[in-house]
Amino acid sequence: MSIFRLHGREINSIFQLMGYKENDITNSIAWVLSKCGAMLEIFIKNICEIDKIDFENLDICVQEYDKDSGITDIEIKDDRNLYLIIEAKRGWILPRKEQLLKYSKRETFIKSYAKKKLIVTLSECSRDYALHHLEIKNANEIPITHVSWKDIYEFSTQAYPMSSNHEKRIIRELQTYLKGLITMQNQNSNMVFVVSLSSKKINNCAFSTIDLLEQKNVYFHPMGGNGWPKEAPNYIAFRYQGKLQSIHHIEDYKITTNIHEVVDEMPNEYWNDPHFVYTLGPAIIPSKEVKIGNIYRNGRVWCHLDTLLTCDTISEARDLTKKRTE
Repeated sequence: MSIFRLHGREINSIFQLMGYKENDITNSIAWVLSKCGAMLEIFIKNICEIDKIDFENLDICVQEYDKDSGITDIEIKDDRNLYLIIEAKRGWILPRKEQLLKYSKRETFIKSYAKKKLIVTLSECSRDYALHHLEIKNANEIPITHVSWKDIYEFSTQAYPMSSNHEKRIIRELQTYLKGLITMQNQNSNMVFVVSLSSKKINNCAFSTIDLLEQKNVYFHPMGGNGWPKEAPNYIAFRYQGKLQSIHHIEDYKITTNIHEVVDEMPNEYWNDPHFVYTLGPAIIPSKEVKIGNIYRNGRVWCHLDTLLTCDTISEARDLTKKRTE
């Protein structure tokens, strides 16, 4: 099959012709929801409890203008059962409180007799991240919920077997488009987040981070900011005493502002920001000594799992990983 290029870029989905600006993305999503009934139903039922969806009278509108509250990205409404306002952002961004409050005061929204009214934020942020970082959870008593682009991809996957052949073609086009938009998390990913541990006691605690690992099989860190991951990785590795000590699969995690809720020995204190607390799987121990190499004292790096097991230093594994992914 011939290859179609636009400005030198290979195009594999009709939605790519529109582009990847926020309006392009929301228009594409709205179009697919309007043409694929199964995906629309999955989307709506995932974010709110509703017994029946009146597809015949359901309107999906984009770029609706109001002189006081501005322009909405997507509105899904029938004015009797359902009225959703969707605000979409590209990347790890969440709408500000002021914008969401304006939507809640929108004249058509207020006057609607819909039984279910909801404001939905849509971006690459995970639901866990949005739960802790959205500035408000409701706007003038209108609930606010979040959906990620990965959720949209998952909804399309669920809808695919229930769709007609025509709808399946549209869904495939959307999935190709979304892959160019988001960082699709591969549950089999072998990327490892490598961090440094210390023997210094944690404030107001008899444990160090090394103690937490060796005695509790636990590690914690802030949720995003200053180079920390915004989503839990699949693997994490620990370095201390001048070398790589172990690699672990992350079996489970919790998000909290008080680690005492997870580890009794930790002080019962609250942080300003949410933290991941990981439950770690069995240690993978390198078969040879892997020195730290050229990494500053508290530096955190990403490496492919196999490079950590074959390279002589962590910095060499980091550099080889970067070379592979360029």
